[in-house]
Amino acid sequence: MEQITSTKFTWIDIREPNADDILKVQKEFNLHPLIIEEFSTPTLRPKAVEYGNALFLTIHVPLFDVKLKKTYPGELDIVVTENALITAHDEDIWQLTEFFKEIAGDKDKQAEFMSDSPATLLRIVLEVILESCFPKLDHISHKLDHIETEIFAEHEKEMVLELSVVKRDILNFRRTMKPQRSVLESLLQGNYTLITKEMKPYYQDLIGTNIRVWNALESAKETIESLEETNNSLLSNKLDMTMKVLTLFSAILLPLTVYSNIMSMSTDIPFHTSPSAFWFHVGIMTAIAIFTIVLFKMRKWL
Repeated sequence: MEQITSTKFTWIDIREPNADDILKVQKEFNLHPLIIEEFSTPTLRPKAVEYGNALFLTIHVPLFDVKLKKTYPGELDIVVTENALITAHDEDIWQLTEFFKEIAGDKDKQAEFMSDSPATLLRIVLEVILESCFPKLDHISHKLDHIETEIFAEHEKEMVLELSVVKRDILNFRRTMKPQRSVLESLLQGNYTLITKEMKPYYQDLIGTNIRVWNALESAKETIESLEETNNSLLSNKLDMTMKVLTLFSAILLPLTVYSNIMSMSTDIPFHTSPSAFWFHVGIMTAIAIFTIVLFKMRKWL
C-alpha cells in the first residue's frame, strides 16, 4: 500500500489488497461495510454506487497478456471520500502505477493534480486510463496493416491463425470497454454528493473520450472481419484452382489408364511383332490425351 498526501487530500493506492490493508482504510476513513465487501470480492460488471459518505466505483481496465497475445479485463476498485481517493487492484495496471509514481516524485505534479478535490483527481485518473487505450488501438491497427500486406502477398494460410488471434484481442477489448460508458454516464447524470455541478463538463469529456475509443474498436472490428472474409475467399479460390488442376489430370489420365489396361490383357496386341509397336501405342495415347484437352477446351471446362 502506497500513499501520496497533499495539503488537500490523500491518494492511497493498494496493489493486491489483503485483510490488513482493507481494515486499515476502513478504520481511517470510516468506510461503509458494503464497500469493504466490494473490496474483498471480484466484481464482474462495472458500477458506480454511493455508500454513505463515500462514492464507490468499479471499472475494468483493458490489459494485454504478452504470452497469450490477448486483452483481458483488470479490475480497478475506486473509493472517493471528502479527503481521500483510494484505488485498489489485483493486477498491475501500469498506466495507473506510472501516473502514481509521476505524482509521488514531483511536488509540482502534486500541486497540479491534487490541489482541488479527490473527485477531480478521480476524473484525471479515469482520463489517464482511457487515453492509455489509444496506444493499444494503434498497435492493433499496425497488426491489421501487417495482416493485409501478408494476405495480398499470398500468405493466406499463415494469416489464418494471426487473424484469429487479433480478432480475439479486439473482441476482448470490446467486451472490456463496452460497459464503461454506462458508468461514466451515471457519474455525469447521477446526483452524487462528491461530484459537484462544476465538475460535470469534465466528466462529459470522459464520455467523449470513451466514444472515440469505442469508435476505433468498431473500425478495427469491421476491418478484421473484412480481412478475414478476404483471406477465406482467397484460400477458397486457391483450393478451387488446385482441385481443378487435379480433376484435369485425372480426366486426362483416365482414358490413358483404360487404354493401357486393355493393351495389358493376355491377347494379341496390335503390331506386337513390330519393333515400333511401343512408339505406336505411345502415339495413340498422346492423341487421346490431346483429344481430351481439346474437348475440355471446347466445353470451356478449362
